[in-house]
Amino acid sequence: MRNIISTKAAPAAIGPYSQAVQVGNTLYLSGQIALDPQTGQMVEGDFDAQVHRAIRNMKAVIESGGGSLRQCVRLTLYLTDLANFPRANEIMQAYFQPPY
Repeated sequence: MRNIISTKAAPAAIGPYSQAVQVGNTLYLSGQIALDPQTGQMVEGDFDAQVHRAIRNMKAVIESGGGSLRQCVRLTLYLTDLANFPRANEIMQAYFQPPY
């Protein structure tokens, strides 16, 4: 049985999909970008601000489905500049703790 997950704490889906779908004990999330859920606009600021917003959006959807970031099994973060890879890893360490 599918359970559709939706929260106003993350941007609304902008296409024919849901923020997340729960099947059994597994939560499948759609992609999250750096949209401010209050304004629907991209966050102001630099790379750091965008990564933090995207992760906070993901966290809000996960928590709305009754989960937590500690239960996250897989995460994909797309970067347009691989020079930002080390910084992305640093930011992610603020949200995820070992063992990864």
